[in-house]
Amino acid sequence: MCTAATYKTQDFYFGRTLDYEFTYGDEITITPRNYPFHFRHAKDSLDYHYAIIGMAHVAEDYPLYYDAINEKGLGMAGLNFVGNAAYASPSDSLGNVAQYEFIPWILSQCASLAEARKKLSGMNLTDTPFNEYFPCAQLHWIIADASGSITVESMKDGLHIYDNPVGILTNNPPFPQQMFQLNNYMSLSPRQPENTFAPGLDLSSYSRGMGALGLPGDLSSASRFARVAFTRMNSRSGNSESESISQFFHILGSVDQQRGCCEVTDGKYEITLYTSCCNATKGIYYYTTYENHQISAVNMHHENLDANVLIRYPVITEQNIHFQNCYCSRVSWT
Repeated sequence: MCTAATYKTQDFYFGRTLDYEFTYGDEITITPRNYPFHFRHAKDSLDYHYAIIGMAHVAEDYPLYYDAINEKGLGMAGLNFVGNAAYASPSDSLGNVAQYEFIPWILSQCASLAEARKKLSGMNLTDTPFNEYFPCAQLHWIIADASGSITVESMKDGLHIYDNPVGILTNNPPFPQQMFQLNNYMSLSPRQPENTFAPGLDLSSYSRGMGALGLPGDLSSASRFARVAFTRMNSRSGNSESESISQFFHILGSVDQQRGCCEVTDGKYEITLYTSCCNATKGIYYYTTYENHQISAVNMHHENLDANVLIRYPVITEQNIHFQNCYCSRVSWT
């Protein structure tokens, strides 16, 4: 399962955790402006477009993005929505977009959330698979820029587009139910708790650090939604890049999944494979992995964004430890 979040200081930040029991061999992938997109149901290829950077599995030289931003500051991520996601058959009256190409279709053509909304109004999200080995993933999406966020869910009763005032997305249940469940936590506060249980009982705070008392701590998607929404909405940091990315990783760290705590099949455990933090304003993709919490980064503007081939960087997964009292600055554990 996964969690996506937005955050705004001086710049706009967008990122997610990807929680799963194995990896498909993902790479930080830059799609430059002249890489030709051959969208499945379009007559012509899109030969020039906005540049994109994000985490992707590249198959047949095509970037299957999990999360990404474009050079204009628009971000998008797809998260598991198993059991609720349903896609339509191609239609003659709407613009057909295959599910697997949804992220590049939006980010290659839309410079803002407002433009994305217009694109969505005439879109038909189809059940066209990438190939016989990659069936349609059951997903829903968050799309965001500095102006706000929306959630997109394709279900049996059609395509739903919701304003997302918390700038958060996890998995099931559908987004309106996730938002409604926040009513259960409306009494939470970052401050020390006060006795509202009963005026006749002598109840008091018995320790420092009891803010957010009652915030759920399990790994279910509903609990992660509430926890990261509270963390994000109450988060405070300075405006510098260092302070902002540090705080963003701490926000998503509130829903980090540790090996052994979430068994999905016999002996298989879901873990946070990676956590991303994109500075969408500057086009920088920061990330950490399960074994490597040292922040790594790729800046899209350090590449030739007018190229016509994908630019790919392998994910650094090995542990990096900085020793302060020896000449070795890096140790790899095997």
